[in-house]
Amino acid sequence: MAIFSNQATLTVGGVSVDSNIAYGEILDVLSVTKTALEDTYTQNEVVTYVVTLRNTGNTVLTGLTVTDNLGAYDLNGNTVYPLTYETDTVAVFADGVPQATPAVTAGPPLVITGISVPADGDVVIVYQARVNAAANPTAQGIIVNTVTVTGDGLSAPVTATETVTAEAAPALNITKSISPAQVVDNDRVTYTFVITNTGNTPVIATDNAVITDTFDPILTNLVVTYNGTAWTEGTEYTYNAATGAFATVAGNVTVPAATYTQDPVAGIYTVTPGVATLVVTGTI
Repeated sequence: MAIFSNQATLTVGGVSVDSNIAYGEILDVLSVTKTALEDTYTQNEVVTYVVTLRNTGNTVLTGLTVTDNLGAYDLNGNTVYPLTYETDTVAVFADGVPQATPAVTAGPPLVITGISVPADGDVVIVYQARVNAAANPTAQGIIVNTVTVTGDGLSAPVTATETVTAEAAPALNITKSISPAQVVDNDRVTYTFVITNTGNTPVIATDNAVITDTFDPILTNLVVTYNGTAWTEGTEYTYNAATGAFATVAGNVTVPAATYTQDPVAGIYTVTPGVATLVVTGTI
């Protein structure tokens, strides 16, 4: 809402007298709310936004423009957009009834034009945006997203803001290799397991991560290291020499979190995964 004031002046014979100041108030008939259906985000994830326009006036509001800044933030004087609009995802409902797709400019920013809100009614706009590489992936990362509604029937722009936070969790991958690739009976063979973490939090002992494998052919005389440190059977791992079943003991597999570097101009984050390496050597 906006407060306005007005004062008159009476002039007689070169003498001026000011009136009192009269105050008025312009009541906002349009309110806007914005909600993200996902509370957290990860890189390349799609976030669904719901924007609700409520008209409490007794006349329809037409020709409104809805602008979404796609999470824009300033980086060293440059505007960076951590969200990218997903093409053809805008849907509009007036008092619950689906409407024709409005004109959409993907941007950034995202601009939706030609929106009408019925008198004493609601319009709901649903659309999706994908988290791109300019979104902060660290555990402290947030995307603050603002929608602005403008139009001739409004005394001032109306805004609403929604914030989603980066998901704080590990993101793990494991690869396995064998060396040498060609062996004969009674040869020594080495299995190397590389665990990478592109997530923003580490895997710690209390996470109780476990690696299991069944070696076929069965190995004997195992030598096991983790990140270069020798492990002892029964303490850090277990092995069934009759079946080839191998398992690490819960709490011994830990993996550091990834680290992130942001380009100071484009705002793009580069991810350096945290890495841990398990090496198992045995005789076939």
